[in-house]
Amino acid sequence: MLLPDWAVLNAAIDWLGNGLWNLAWWQIVLYTLATTHITIAAVTIFLHRAQAHRALDLHAIPSHFFRFWLWIGTGMVTKEWVAIHRKHHAKCETVDDPHSPQTRGLDTVMWRGAELYRAESKNMETIKKFGHGTPDDWMERNVYTRYGWQGVGLMLILDLALFGALGAAVWAVQMLWIPFWAAGVVNGVGHYWGYRNFEAQDASTNLSPWGIIIGGEELHNNHHTYPTSAKFSVKPYEFDIGWVYISLMKKIGWATVKKVPPKLQLGDVKPVADEKTLEALIANRYEVMAGYARGVRQACRDEIAALQARQADVSVLKAAKRWLHRDAEKVPAGALPQLAQARAASPTLDKMVTMREELRQLWLNTSHSREQLTADLQAWCRRAEESGVAALREFSIRLRAARA
Repeated sequence: MLLPDWAVLNAAIDWLGNGLWNLAWWQIVLYTLATTHITIAAVTIFLHRAQAHRALDLHAIPSHFFRFWLWIGTGMVTKEWVAIHRKHHAKCETVDDPHSPQTRGLDTVMWRGAELYRAESKNMETIKKFGHGTPDDWMERNVYTRYGWQGVGLMLILDLALFGALGAAVWAVQMLWIPFWAAGVVNGVGHYWGYRNFEAQDASTNLSPWGIIIGGEELHNNHHTYPTSAKFSVKPYEFDIGWVYISLMKKIGWATVKKVPPKLQLGDVKPVADEKTLEALIANRYEVMAGYARGVRQACRDEIAALQARQADVSVLKAAKRWLHRDAEKVPAGALPQLAQARAASPTLDKMVTMREELRQLWLNTSHSREQLTADLQAWCRRAEESGVAALREFSIRLRAARA
C-alpha cells in the first residue's frame, strides 16, 4: 500500500532530522568521540609507530583496518604522512623541518598545520627520499592514494545516513580532529610548551603525562628521545593509551614489538669505571643525564634553602634554576647572564654544571679512541668523588654500577 504524499514528506523530514539512528544528543557526542579516537589510534599506532619508525609490525587485520579507517576518516595517504614525519625528525627545527614552531612560529603551526602538511605532500623530493617502505599494494595504488577525497566523502554519507542533517556537524568534527590535535597541538605546542624528561637534541616537550586524548602522542619529548620505541611512556606516572592497545594486540598475535625505551641496568659498584661502564653510559645517556639533572635541581634547592635560612637574596638562583641542567646551546641568550650570576654565586652549582658538560663530551667527542674515552670516564669519576659535592659523589658511584 502506497503512503500518502504527506506521509512520505513527513518521513523524509523525520529522516533529515534524525537519520536512521535516532540517538540522544549525548549519544551522538559519544559516537563522535569514539570515532575520532579510533582515528587517533590509527595515526599513532599504524602511521607513526609502525610505518614511520618501524617500532612494531602489525598483523594484516589491524593494518588493513587502520588503512581503510584513515582513508575515510582523514583522506591522508600513508606514503605522504610517513615521508613528512620522517623528514621532520631528520631536519627537526631547521628551516627544512616541514612544521617547526621554532622556525615558522607557534601560531602558524598551531592553526595552519594542515596547510603546511598539504604543501609538503606536494614536494616529490620529500616523498621519494623519506617515503620508502610504505604499503604499495593494489588497494593503496588504486583506491587509497587515487581517491583520497572519495574516502572522506564516504564518511560524510555514512554520518548523514545515521544522523540526518546533524551528521554534517559530526563529520566536520571528525575531519578537524587530526588537523587540530596532530598537525596543530603535537607538532606545534609539543615543540614549544610542556615538561621534558630528557635533554633531547630538539625542543620537544611532553604535553601531559597522561597520553589519552591524542593516543599517547602527548609524550612527545619521550618520543623524540627514543623515536624507534613502540612505547612512549617512560616514567611510572606516565600513561600511553596507544601502548595499551599495542599490548592487547600483541597478546592476540596482531602486533610484534621491535623496540621499547632502554633501561639502565645496575649491578655491583666497580672499583673503577671500565669499557662496559662506558658502553652503558653511551647507550643510556638520556636516562643518565636525566638522573644528573635531578641531582642538579636538588643541589639548587639545597642552596636556596641555605640562603633563605641566612635571609640572603635567592632571586638569582631561582631565576637560573630551570637552566642549570640544560645543554649550553639550549639556554636562551636572555637567560645566560642569570646563569652566569648563579654559577658565580654558588661554587657547588658551578662545579656540577661544568662537570655535566665534561660528561656529555664523552659521547660527543668522536675523535677519541675507546681506550681514551674509558680513561676520560675514569678521570671524571675520580674528580667527581673528590669534589666534595655530595650529589656528584653519589652520581659517580651509581655510574660505576652501570652495566651494558
